[in-house]
Order: sequence, then C-alpha cells, then structure tokens
Amino acid sequence: MAPARNILEQQRHNRHLTAALLCVFIGLLALVGLGFDVFSLGMPTPWRPRTRGLRLPVATLAAVCIASASAWWSFRSGDRAVLASTRARPAFPQAPAERQFVNVVAEMAIAAGLPTPQAYVIPDPDPNAFATGRDPAHSSIAVTEGLLRVLNRDELQGVVAHEMAHIQNYDIRLMTVIAALVGSLALLSDWASRIRIEGRSRDSDREKGGLTDLIVFLIWILAIILAPLISQFLAMAVSRRREYLADATGAKLTRNPLALAAALQKLDASAEATRSINRGIAHLCIADPLARRLTDSEGFLGNALATHPPMKSRIFALQQMAYLYAGGRPQPAARRTA
Repeated sequence: MAPARNILEQQRHNRHLTAALLCVFIGLLALVGLGFDVFSLGMPTPWRPRTRGLRLPVATLAAVCIASASAWWSFRSGDRAVLASTRARPAFPQAPAERQFVNVVAEMAIAAGLPTPQAYVIPDPDPNAFATGRDPAHSSIAVTEGLLRVLNRDELQGVVAHEMAHIQNYDIRLMTVIAALVGSLALLSDWASRIRIEGRSRDSDREKGGLTDLIVFLIWILAIILAPLISQFLAMAVSRRREYLADATGAKLTRNPLALAAALQKLDASAEATRSINRGIAHLCIADPLARRLTDSEGFLGNALATHPPMKSRIFALQQMAYLYAGGRPQPAARRTA
C-alpha cells in the first residue's frame, strides 16, 4: 500500500499527473497522425525511403495542433462541458431545498478554507453528486434533485464535504481533464477507424515495406483501438483510490463521519441509474451513476474495472472513524462483510 500523502503532497501529485496525462494524450494523437502520413499520404520513412508521397508530416503536425488545442480546452473549459452534458443549472436560492444546499456549500468552503464553489442542480431523480473545475478558485459542486430530496441537512453536509475534499486535493482538475480526454479519445478512435488506407494501392513502392511496414501498421491500429480503453481504465483506477481519501477528508471537515455514512447508505439503496450522467464522466460522481454490480465487487476485477470502491467498504471505514472519534478501538476488518 502506498504511503499516505498530506494535502500539499496530494495536490502536487495531482498537478504532475494531470500534466503527464495531457502529454500522453498529445502523443497518442501525434501517433495517429504519423500513421496517416505514412500509410495514407505515403510519407517516406527510414525503412521505406523511396516512396513518392509528401515529404512533410502534415497529418502529424495537424494532429499535434488539434491535440494541444483540445488539451488546453479540456484544462480551461472541461468543467463547463461536464456541467452542460448533465444539463446542470445554477441552484435557485428561492427554493428551500436548493437554498439549504447553497448555504451548506458556503459553510463547507469556510471549513475547508477555500473559495466558495458555484452550486448547481441536475434535473435527475436519482441521488448523486460530483465536483468539477480546474482549481479551488474555479470549481463547482453539482447535486441531483433526487439527492436534495432524500438527504437531510447533516447528510447533505457530509456529501458536500466529500466533494469539497476533491476540490481541496485538486482531484477535480485531474478528473475533469480525464473526463474531457476520454471523450476526445473516443471520438479519435471512431474517426481513425474510418480512415481508408487508399494510398497503399497507388504506389508499388509502398507495398514493399515488408515486415517492418506491417509491424508499424499494426502498432498504429493497436494504438487507435486501445487509446479509449486505456483512458477509461485510467479513469477507473484513479477514481477508486481518491474516493476513500475524499470520504475521510470530508468526514474530518464535518466531524460527523456517520452523516456521510448515512448518505452513502441512501445512495446505495437507490437501484436506479443517474440517467443525466453519461459513462464518460461517471468517475466524477460520489456514487456510480451507472448502477453497475461490478462496483460492489472487491479484489482484482473490481479494482481494475469499476470506477468506485464498494459502498459497504466506504461505509464501514466511515463507521470506524466515528468509533475512533468516540474513543473506541478499530473494529476487526472481518466485520466489513457483515
């Protein structure tokens, strides 16, 4: 198990990981562009120098420019795209439940020592919530109408504190960028899979690339196929690790771990999917919006494929925190299955 990080270490780690993801994204698009240059436009290569195609990597340069613009957009405006995709609207202070939500957001911002995030409400009956943004000064917390309906004030405070922890740790920057890049890579894969390699039939020299030509071509196709899968896998792995930390940090902000545990129990009891939230941003939410059974599984399969850790494990950990706050000792881990 990796050693625990303090808040500053976690923030620094998330900044570095975000920059690394943006570089990988640009590299993947550059690879796709290079493959188009070589196999469709006939650009000469070290193993096939006599081809009569374009001498400049036009598609590669275009792909790098597009990738850089997309990466910058995902960093600067990815949160707006996420909110728009869920049809989130600003909370109405005139409505009692939404006014309470706005007040709780302000309270938790003070407790965390952060600027107050913007409060949004998603028109969906299933209880769920997420935070998004590029930093604490440009952040938002969105909850569904269903969550405002089923939670009391203490439970709502626990959920908002959980999302405030994501903001404090800079998880929102990392997870919002991942959400934007997952969508971009999915579009890239669809676009690239439709490319017809017409240039190969027009020049006999291109057909003499031999084994090296075939290997490079297969690597290119493999990158196109695996890019969206890798991005989804990364989103799942990153999300699961951060949910436990956000639960613990949120419970410390409220000093009431049982309130968040009760909220998670109500979210877990909802068998419906959050239809306003799509697969690409599922990892942002406090609970799996797709209501997949895999989320409740533990072990290698659950850790590899689910976006969220099991609710029972999260609830048990919060109950342990409450027991410790009360002066007790940790209960045996075997109780998790109870």
